[in-house]
Amino acid sequence: MDIEKLWDRLEPETRQWLVDNPGCRILPRTVVAAITKATGVQVEQDRHGESSLSPSDCDFLRTASQLQDANSRKSP
Repeated sequence: MDIEKLWDRLEPETRQWLVDNPGCRILPRTVVAAITKATGVQVEQDRHGESSLSPSDCDFLRTASQLQDANSRKSP
């Protein structure tokens, strides 16, 4: 999927869901639909409308989650 390349085109709510669920390896169909709607990219889906994340996607999301946690701790 290469979520890192799509990141800036995602809606804030979708990015937040991904950051809040960094251990998720299979995206639910609602998240897949939101990604497709926001980016126009047709994401590969299984018969249930779900999509698997690659190891590099998971690494990116873990890093994004850690950065958000670090930034939220800095804020007063």
